[in-house]
Amino acid sequence: MKYLTAVYFLIVLFVTNEINALPRFALRQKDNCVSCHYNPTGGLIRNEDGFFFGKNVISMISPRDKDFTLNPKLTENIQIGLDYRTQLLYTYSLKKADFQDMSGNFYVNVGLSDKINVTTRYDFVQAIWEAYVTAFVLPNKSYIKAGTFTPDYGIRLDDHTAYTRGGDFALITPGRAPNGLIYSPYYTETGIEIGANFSNAVSLTASVGRNKQYPMFLNDPVITTKLQITPNFDSKLGIMFGGSLTSFTSKPTGTKLRSLMYGGFAGAGYERFSILGEFDLAEDYQASDVTTSAIMIEASYKIMVGLEAVVRYDKFDPNINFSNDEFSHIILGFDFYPYSFIELIPQYRIYTEHPSIDNNSFLLQFHFWY
Repeated sequence: MKYLTAVYFLIVLFVTNEINALPRFALRQKDNCVSCHYNPTGGLIRNEDGFFFGKNVISMISPRDKDFTLNPKLTENIQIGLDYRTQLLYTYSLKKADFQDMSGNFYVNVGLSDKINVTTRYDFVQAIWEAYVTAFVLPNKSYIKAGTFTPDYGIRLDDHTAYTRGGDFALITPGRAPNGLIYSPYYTETGIEIGANFSNAVSLTASVGRNKQYPMFLNDPVITTKLQITPNFDSKLGIMFGGSLTSFTSKPTGTKLRSLMYGGFAGAGYERFSILGEFDLAEDYQASDVTTSAIMIEASYKIMVGLEAVVRYDKFDPNINFSNDEFSHIILGFDFYPYSFIELIPQYRIYTEHPSIDNNSFLLQFHFWY
């Protein structure tokens, strides 16, 4: 039974992966997500600068000129994009390997004017969609967004297994409440978001919406806000820090709870090195009068163009007042970009939980985008 649980855990755990911008790139480039993406909070379809970055800058071998066989623009105002991930997962305890489809996202962005975009995403593997209008009609490139989207909270990693981003979906200990915060790859809201840029260094986003995907959520408004500061001290040093807050209503154990989730994040990038961290607390999320915590720390080093070493530590504590109920994992791996729009991610994952399960694994992920 123990091995069957481990198999189920490992197979389902890696079925999906959230497709978002990599925050460490923004730190090293001393830039914002909107510089490479039509979505002002990062992720989804890349704009012309993001397409050029993936074609000519990040890869080990690529055509370094401006011409390319394919063009993401169908017309002057319509651009398409694609993200597809699949992987080979090897379970050491079972000495067994499996191939899995993870996600396949098709994007379309329509520029209605210089300041108004319509952005859509459809995941044809997981049957998830987003569609929203972004209008940059407020001062200092601030915006209003309306439709179905993922709200802006914390650091948006491209891996949902971080416990700050959704976690392991309670598969380590079946029957328990979620072993991660609410922002899994399945999570979207229908509502409105306002993003205010007070200066080039200070931005604030606030959204209100409703989620209808999770049975544990009630049909009450979800309120999310995030403050991010990116000071400019040095031409080679990129820094960002800030805080996030979310309020939502759920029924994790059959009792209606008004949950409050809040935390802080920070990051720094200097030449080839970057480090990111996030710490969150969630009150009345697992159960009434219970405070839950989640931690993420990621360090990366660019060995050479097209090859990066990445180490990440994640920890989830369902109840900070109890001991021996924590979950954690360490991820050791590389991000390898051999050619334009191709990424290979080999990783070894070490898991720690109570009671212990023999669930360490190796994966080789294939990521293709356009």
